[in-house]
Amino acid sequence: MIFLKTEDEIELMREANLLVGSTLAELAGRIQPGVTTAQLDKIAEEFIRDHGAIPTFKGFPNPYGSPFPASICASVNDEVVHGIPNDTPLQDGDIVSIDCGTLLNGYNGDSCYTFCVGEVTEEVRQLLKVTKESLYLGIEAALTGKRIGDIGYAVQSHCEGYGLGVVREFVGHGIGKEMHEDPQVPNFGRRGNGVQIKNGLCIAIEPMITLGQPQIYMMPDRWTIKTRDGKAAAHFEHTIAIHHGKADILSSFEEIEKLERK
Repeated sequence: MIFLKTEDEIELMREANLLVGSTLAELAGRIQPGVTTAQLDKIAEEFIRDHGAIPTFKGFPNPYGSPFPASICASVNDEVVHGIPNDTPLQDGDIVSIDCGTLLNGYNGDSCYTFCVGEVTEEVRQLLKVTKESLYLGIEAALTGKRIGDIGYAVQSHCEGYGLGVVREFVGHGIGKEMHEDPQVPNFGRRGNGVQIKNGLCIAIEPMITLGQPQIYMMPDRWTIKTRDGKAAAHFEHTIAIHHGKADILSSFEEIEKLERK
């Protein structure tokens, strides 16, 4: 069932999502060679709790009975999503996708950003650029009267136009009082297909794009997802509300992008 949100609910969701953006920015200033993702996770959890929110990922269940043990997902290089923070230091040339969720005033925020660690190759930098572009193209396609397939088509056609792989098994989702609500929001699709987009719809759009083939596999920890060919993957995510006929981005990359420009 799809729950359309009122204007008041959208504003509460904006607060939760802006906190996610601030948390990711807090981490952005710490990401460098030698730092561990476990250290980043500790910083994120303290930051979220200090701002009166709950890190929604911590303890989140999966079908295999192993609750997620951390407050952020930290996916390095060929890890696509759901990487568990650990004590391995990040190295120059790595990329790390930090996915973060908060529960604030009864509503969820969810956003992800892929960061460069030191100097990365031009090929990897292009992967990040195109993936991020595809997120905004998907957002532009989210208009009342359009359909979920229009969002997926925008993401897929842009990324595949650059020879990149579009992961099929993991998709975006509705969001509100629950972290994952209907509808599913794939990063592939056909124009004019799927659920119709209406005012009040709140969804997380999150392209997961690979430098090589889109095939993936799950690690024995039952969470971490990797590319089968070992090539890098990027992941960017915004939570949006359909408001007055078009997408209103509730999360924010502004603080991160200011740090990147320095």
